[in-house]
Amino acid sequence: MPSLSLRIVGRDLPGRECGGYRDVHVAVQRGREAEGAVPGDAAEAVWEFTVEVVALTDGARDFRGPHVHGRRGGRFLYLTWGELRRGGEFTMFRRAKLMLDDLPPHAVDRGAAEAGLRLTDRCGMPVCAAVRPPGISWS
Repeated sequence: MPSLSLRIVGRDLPGRECGGYRDVHVAVQRGREAEGAVPGDAAEAVWEFTVEVVALTDGARDFRGPHVHGRRGGRFLYLTWGELRRGGEFTMFRRAKLMLDDLPPHAVDRGAAEAGLRLTDRCGMPVCAAVRPPGISWS
C-alpha cells in the first residue's frame, strides 16, 4: 500500500483556560488515545504521521491507519481537546474532524500533504465538529 505523509499545522490556539476548562491541550487522536498533546497557549501545534492509501476497485481511494477514523467514503482525522491532569491523564472534552476527502488528489498522488487551520472558533473556544475548507487548507 502506498503511504501518505501528513503534516497538520494548527495556529491561533484558544489558550490554556477557556470555557471553564483548565490546562487545555490539543492532540491528534491515534486509536482511542491522545498523541502529541500541545498546550492551548502554544504559538502553533504541529503533528506529522503517515496514513496508508488504498486503491479501491471502483477507482476511488480509501485511507487506513491508526490515526484514521470513520467509515469508507467518510474518513477523517481527529484533533482532540482535553484537560491535561497531573500525572499526564488527558480528559477529552471536544474534538474536531479533519475530513480526508478534502485532500487534493495531486497531494495524495505525490504522497505528501499539509493542512493549515485555525484552532480557535468565533466564540474563542477550541474549534470542533467537521472542519472543511475554508476552515482548513490542504496543500
